[in-house]
Amino acid sequence: MKQFFKFMLASVAGTLLTLLLIMFIMIGMIASLVSMAEKEEVTLKQNTILVARFDTPVLDRAPKNPFEGFDFSTFKSNQPMGLDDILKNIEKAATDPNIAGIYLDLSEVSAGMANTEEIRAKLVEFKESGKFIISYSEGYSQASYYLASVADEIYLNPEGMLMFKGMSAQLMFLKNMLEKIEVQPQIIRGPDNKFKSAVEPLMYDKMSDANREQMSKLLHSVWGKMLGQISESREISMEELNRIADELELSNADKALELGFVDKLVYKDELLAILREKTGREEKDKIESVTLSKYTMAKVEKEKKTRVKDRIAVIYAIGEIAGGEGSETSIGSENISKAIRKAREDEKVKAIVMRVNSPGGSALASEVIRREVELAKNEKPFIVSMGNVAASGGYWISTNADYIFADPTTITGSIGVFGVIPNMKGLFNNKLGITFDKVMTNKNADFIDVMEPLSEFQHMKIQQEVVKIYDDFTSLVAKTRNLRQSYVDSIGQGRVWTGIDALELGLVDELGGMEAAIAKAAEKAGLGDQYKLTTLPEQKDPFQQIIDEMTGNAKARMLKQELGQYYSYIEYMEQVKNMSGIQARLPFYFTLN
Repeated sequence: MKQFFKFMLASVAGTLLTLLLIMFIMIGMIASLVSMAEKEEVTLKQNTILVARFDTPVLDRAPKNPFEGFDFSTFKSNQPMGLDDILKNIEKAATDPNIAGIYLDLSEVSAGMANTEEIRAKLVEFKESGKFIISYSEGYSQASYYLASVADEIYLNPEGMLMFKGMSAQLMFLKNMLEKIEVQPQIIRGPDNKFKSAVEPLMYDKMSDANREQMSKLLHSVWGKMLGQISESREISMEELNRIADELELSNADKALELGFVDKLVYKDELLAILREKTGREEKDKIESVTLSKYTMAKVEKEKKTRVKDRIAVIYAIGEIAGGEGSETSIGSENISKAIRKAREDEKVKAIVMRVNSPGGSALASEVIRREVELAKNEKPFIVSMGNVAASGGYWISTNADYIFADPTTITGSIGVFGVIPNMKGLFNNKLGITFDKVMTNKNADFIDVMEPLSEFQHMKIQQEVVKIYDDFTSLVAKTRNLRQSYVDSIGQGRVWTGIDALELGLVDELGGMEAAIAKAAEKAGLGDQYKLTTLPEQKDPFQQIIDEMTGNAKARMLKQELGQYYSYIEYMEQVKNMSGIQARLPFYFTLN
């Protein structure tokens, strides 16, 4: 009888696993079919309106994963667009005779500040075509209004609101929680790395004076950049904009109209009438429109170009830096090094652009990647384009480039290192009732043991290594940027800067986005406009992505979908848990509001 139940249960388990496997494959096939349907060739009619929404995450490169953005409740694809495709489509629309103008359908903008800036700059460029840009929303967030401010006309629902209150940054601190569960974080920072505050949430229950100082500087720099462009577009002085924010004057739509933030209050039917008028259509006529994502597949007649063999390789270094292969959302030293090496050894590739969007991570993995950058730079032009974040390890891997571009609001710098060794003895002994005992061949054979506090000698040994790596970091920056090491130390110590500040400090060469970096690479390689772009690392095919989902990504994706903006707290806890070795990473985790 026991054998019967044993085999029966094994059979049931096998059947369930098989059904689960089939279910995932079917979902993957549906996701792929939905994605493929959206990529069918699109033919446009005259006076078509390009509809631009940015309510799905704007990534640096469009993913191939059919699950990315897939809504399991409706079986609809909300696949995020890549910044590269967004910029190409806006540029294409400027010369497309079938596109009459752009309609910004804005409520929320799910993009980092630097990526938002690059989109806004491309929209400014689009306006030179003489075509219209109008914006409408039932309610504008600050980020969406910043993007909307580029429009010729801004419309708002009569009962809508426009959020305009200034910027704040909220940090999460774990000190009290760790005390409650009796986990002692043993923290080692570089000398005078008072701004390297990634460890502060483990040490304090509020910001240190140094961290508050750098956060304030950072926010004022980003806010100043936003205000300057809004002021220019809407012809409202920066002093008046700050006063309006301080007084929370934009309490309703009427105030937004009165203060000149919007041009007219309209309902959706009235907006449609405006769009018909702009495209020369009668009241009952259908408005021809195409979304930004579908426009990727629109046919546009182009001049025939001669075949070109020369290429510029664009390497995407996105996410936290760690050893190993990494993924589309994390930088693995093996994967990125292989991509750089491939571009270096490819005779058709005449220049390399590396897009860096990373808060840093493992110091060792950062050095492995930097070495490949150095080797590639010695053979062909190597340009770095910094995205939303290129801090600490993200800056480390950029140092050997010939030329570094940053967006004005890029978060960069953070030249500093730290190590964290948790002492979990109290948690296991006092909270869980678990004890440990050991024998050793040598007196430090237990180095590093998370079940015991570090001895004074062990702490000193780790401190020596942290000091050495910080010295290596500042020496590297000094050498590659032609600066004194003492000066690098003075602007380092873990401190972050915006792209604007980084330019003044000599940490970057020019303010600009991805397109500016590619243009510089072409110039340095003497290519003119005769080149093709090739992107690396190579993305996995959709079937492999489905397999990856089945082996663990699906759980995280569903959790992210359920928690929304609060998922960032789960991510932060996961990142703290997975920290390994000495770290060179962004000195804080925060959200901008």
